[in-house]
Parts: sequence; C-alpha cells; structure tokens
Amino acid sequence: MKLIYCTHSVCNPGGMERVLYNKASYLSERLGWDISVVTTDQKGRPSFYPFPNSIRMVDLGINYSDDNDKHPLLKIAGYLCRRHKHKKALSALLKRERADVVCSLYPSESSFIPDIKDGSRKVLELHFCKFFRLQYGRKGLLGAIDRWRTRQDEQVVRRFDKFVVLTHEDKGYWGNLPNIEVIPNAAMRVGHDSSMVDRHRVIAVGRLDYQKGFDRLIQAWEFVQQDNRYADWRLDIFGQGEWHDMLQCMIEKKGLQKNICINTPTKDIGYEYAQSSLLVMSSHYEGFPMVMVEAMACGLPVVAFDFKCGSRDIIQNGQNGILVPDGDIRALAEAMMRLMGDDALRRSMSERAKAVVETYSEEAVMTQWVRLFTSLVHR
Repeated sequence: MKLIYCTHSVCNPGGMERVLYNKASYLSERLGWDISVVTTDQKGRPSFYPFPNSIRMVDLGINYSDDNDKHPLLKIAGYLCRRHKHKKALSALLKRERADVVCSLYPSESSFIPDIKDGSRKVLELHFCKFFRLQYGRKGLLGAIDRWRTRQDEQVVRRFDKFVVLTHEDKGYWGNLPNIEVIPNAAMRVGHDSSMVDRHRVIAVGRLDYQKGFDRLIQAWEFVQQDNRYADWRLDIFGQGEWHDMLQCMIEKKGLQKNICINTPTKDIGYEYAQSSLLVMSSHYEGFPMVMVEAMACGLPVVAFDFKCGSRDIIQNGQNGILVPDGDIRALAEAMMRLMGDDALRRSMSERAKAVVETYSEEAVMTQWVRLFTSLVHR
C-alpha cells in the first residue's frame, strides 16, 4: 500500500503532529507500507517528533503562514496566489507518485485535491470540529469569509471518498453524509511512569493561542489562589505560540508568577504528567484532545470545559474527570479545587482515567484505519 499524507507542517509539538507521527510510524514499521508526508510550511525546520527514516518527507515550499500578519486584503490575495502554486505543485507530485490513497489533514488542499486525477482514493481527516473556523469570532471581512467557508465545508467534504471525523458528537453536526466515518485518535502511553496524584501540581499542555484558552485558565487559577488552602499548589503550562508574552504579562499583573509557570514544550511530556496530579483543559474547541487521553493514560484525572468536540466522548463526568459549562471560569476553578482538596477522589478518578487506553488502544484505532484504506483500494 502506498499512502501520502498532506499537512501544513510537522515542526510543532501539537496533537495533529503527534497523531500523524503515530499513524505513519505504525503503517510504515509494523505493516511495511510506503508512506510519505507532504507539507506546505515546513521551511527547513526539523520534525518535532522523530519520524522513521522509512517515511519520506517532502515540503512544497508554499508557506501560507508568511501572510498571517498582513492586512486582510493582502492576506486574501496572498492566499489565492499560494493556493494556485500549491495546487500545481501537489498535482505534479501526486501524478508522479501514483499513490493508492492520499489523505488531506485539512484545510489547505481540501478544496482542490479531489480534482487531481492521479488514480488515488482521497480521504479527508478533520482534526478539529465542524465549527472550528467560527470559534475565533472574527469580525468584518475575515469573519464573513469564516462563515462562508464553513458553509462551503459541507460541500467540500462530500467530494472525498471518505470523510473521517474524530468523535460521534462532531459526526452529528455534519448530518447524514454517505461518506462520513468516525475514527478516534489512539490513547498512546507517552512514558513508562504513572502519576501517584500526590504532587501539589496542576498541568496544562498546548499551543499558546486562542484555541487553548489559557487566558481563561489563568483567570480560574486566580480564584484558586484566593483560597489559602491551595497556596502551595502550582500550575505548570507547557507550550509555545503567539500568545506567550500576553499570557506572561497577564500572570504578572495578577501577581501569580510564584505559582504559575509557562514552560517550553518538552519531548518527555510523560515525565511531566507523572509529576502532576491533574490536567486542566480550558480550550475553546478541539477535535479529539490528544493531551487529554495521553494524560489520562498516565493516570491523571481531567478538569475541562465542555467544549466542542471530544470532551463528552472521553470524560465520564464525575468518574474519570469533571466537565464544567464552557466559559464558566468560576466553575472551572471550583472543579479544580474539588480535586485538589480530596486525595481519595483524585486516586479513584486516576484509576478510572487509566482505562482510556483500553477504549482507545492503538491496535483498535489502527485496525479501523487499515480496514478503511484497504476497502477503498479494493473497491
């Protein structure tokens, strides 16, 4: 089987990058498939995760991200020019490679890749939720484009041989599409140790941007620190991104720098989970939160907003974690304090959290992917 994945880049320590690394490595090393990863914005940077040498990495040099900070009109013009270049370059590559299946990880090439007649079956993977474009609440021209593209997405996804979403919740938002299928991400152990949930430490992990909502988490932590019972607890955030300086300034203005620390990403996040007692997720939206299942696999109970999508599929409220209404800052703080103040509850939730590796095991998830790919090729 010859399979090509198309994505933006693999230089960041994000969930999409980790999932792609896990899947591509499994298919290449365990099954001996011919796997390539084609990027648009790698810019010569090394992959954050160590892809096997058997996987071919190709960057097309489109560099959509170079236009991110430009005026909206220039950004639109730049996007259209780069999209034309992207379509031409990817078409040439796919017609040369003649893969059995080509997977788009959304959204750069999703609008045109079904038009490329290279003989391959086309699969679209959505690692967000249906409404991901709208979560930023942008105004003006860019907001209108977000709304238009969201409506267009419903037409785009129908053109693929298979459209894969991560949760049953998200599937319900798309309606009764004939090509839609749910395949979650696997809960991979990211270390050998499990947490004893006895450290006075809360952990949060993710890119420092709007999506992860760490500004909401800092506001909630301020409520926590108003209760003297938790003065010896600390919050460690691991991530990088454009919001770093803003979040650091927010921490200092609130006088929380003694018990909140923003740490650079680590390749040994499993160790950090094992040194913590609970994970908190303040995201505005997710597709299927890899951080959540990885932390639970290491024995961490989770406190999270009830965001779209994934949290309801993974968390059994009150059993292996606590869900609170999305955006309710005080409720997030109270849920954290409930777990922080009850050792027995943390231990019982920790044991139940570890069961996530049974529900979302690598073998179970990859069996679904192999079945999907082979059925498309044999069709």
